[in-house]
Amino acid sequence: MAGALVGLVGGGFRWCLEHADQLRGSVLEAAAGLGAAGRLIPVALTAVGAAVACAIARRVPHAAGSGIQHVEAVWRQEAEARAAWLLPAKFLGGLIAIGSGLVLGREGPIVHMGAAIGSAAGRRGHLDAGDSMDSGGAEDVQGAEDVRMLHTALGGAGLAVAFTAPLGGLLFVCEEVTGTVRPRLVLLTLVGTVTAVACSQLIVGDALVLPLSDAPAPPLWMLPVFLLSGVTAGALGAAYSALVVRTLEVCDRLTRVPLVARAAVIGAGVGALMAIDPLLTGGGDQLSERLLTGGSLTVAALVLCLAVRFVAGPLSYAAATPGGLFAPLLALGALWGTLTHAIASPLLPAGSAGAGAFAVVGMAAVFTGVVRAPLTGAVLVAEMTGSGTLLLPLLIACFAASVTADRLGSEPVYDALRRRMLERA
Repeated sequence: MAGALVGLVGGGFRWCLEHADQLRGSVLEAAAGLGAAGRLIPVALTAVGAAVACAIARRVPHAAGSGIQHVEAVWRQEAEARAAWLLPAKFLGGLIAIGSGLVLGREGPIVHMGAAIGSAAGRRGHLDAGDSMDSGGAEDVQGAEDVRMLHTALGGAGLAVAFTAPLGGLLFVCEEVTGTVRPRLVLLTLVGTVTAVACSQLIVGDALVLPLSDAPAPPLWMLPVFLLSGVTAGALGAAYSALVVRTLEVCDRLTRVPLVARAAVIGAGVGALMAIDPLLTGGGDQLSERLLTGGSLTVAALVLCLAVRFVAGPLSYAAATPGGLFAPLLALGALWGTLTHAIASPLLPAGSAGAGAFAVVGMAAVFTGVVRAPLTGAVLVAEMTGSGTLLLPLLIACFAASVTADRLGSEPVYDALRRRMLERA
């Protein structure tokens, strides 16, 4: 039942975001016909959206940001699950923030909402109160662990719903959130993810999130090329992770600027980018889909878009609105992979992999460099794009990205965000 609710809530959230994107596109088209004055409309739209979403998040603890770090802290018993107002705050705040064009992902709010539903289901099922009459009895301890397991398992179901990736949701729970494989946790997560994805498909359909046009298995001699691509993506991911944390630290020092005003300024900056080109802003699904389906961008456009989104993502996250990091990371990886192919293709012989394959591998490798979950990255991207033939390049690139980021001394981004959250609690 909890998994079904996660699917309906997460599917509803995705449906609302899709229509918000369409509405934003219509507003931008109308604004483009107004000349120079029309460029102020996206600036105002995103500024107001960021300010309102930040104001909503301020009223509920842990509602700002991704929420994945809070899910991990609850599993480690470093924080308590909060379900009362978290779900509506994440839903409404995330819809406004992401729908207005901030460079944020839908997966963070859906994971956090799923975890909140899981903990609420555990409490309503009285799993947090054992049958023992003695306080602190073994039944009470087991009951509390059951609630945490439901909280974590349904968080994984949320990720599965966000990207229509049930195996990715399972690996996310085992590899990233808990760092362990327990049969009971695996079974709970499997039931939750399968049920949640099935129910979400009633709302958003069963199509691939980012379909890849054509990707035959690349020749084996190209594996070293993908290994080197993973090394560069790991370095990029390490730099992005450091920039996210550093941007938050810099914004923390702006104590004289009210949080809502800071969010409005950041939103105005993102809105100005949107007035130039909508592909520079938003979660990045449209950009990733364009790159995966053969949409051509010049090398100069790829470099510009990569540089802008590399900075706009951490800035958007610093606005303290509900929103995640995964989707912008995948867009960044698609840009990096496509750029890598554009640079390397003159050196590669005929019959080598195309730009789409490099974009897919870049998505998983940059994700791994930031999050440090190589199996989750490879399987998640394979499920999203339907690129099972690229599994070997995905795995070797994610391995290279993880090792590179580790050797550079980069801390996994959610470890850094969790520590920051606990220090500020």
